[in-house]
Amino acid sequence: MISKDVLSMYENIADLTNKMVVAARTSNWDGLEHLEKQCASEAVATVGGSAPALSGAKRQRKIDLLKQILANDREIRNITEPWMMQLSSAIPGARAGR
Repeated sequence: MISKDVLSMYENIADLTNKMVVAARTSNWDGLEHLEKQCASEAVATVGGSAPALSGAKRQRKIDLLKQILANDREIRNITEPWMMQLSSAIPGARAGR
């Protein structure tokens, strides 16, 4: 994987997480699940250190993309966690497994 590929991968993940925020805001849970799977598939290359280290402007771009991805993740969790709590309280015994 070359540096161009690394940035492309992070840009794709950022785009997917942007779409995930929209899906969560519109309660499109099937769409959110589909996008989540796509995102996980795209992120496989980041696991295991197969992505090369970046420097200079490319490193800063990667950092900016990571910040965007994390902000999207936080927004998705802010939307979905209350919904998940409501769901788990509505289903008897759902908390027993935790």
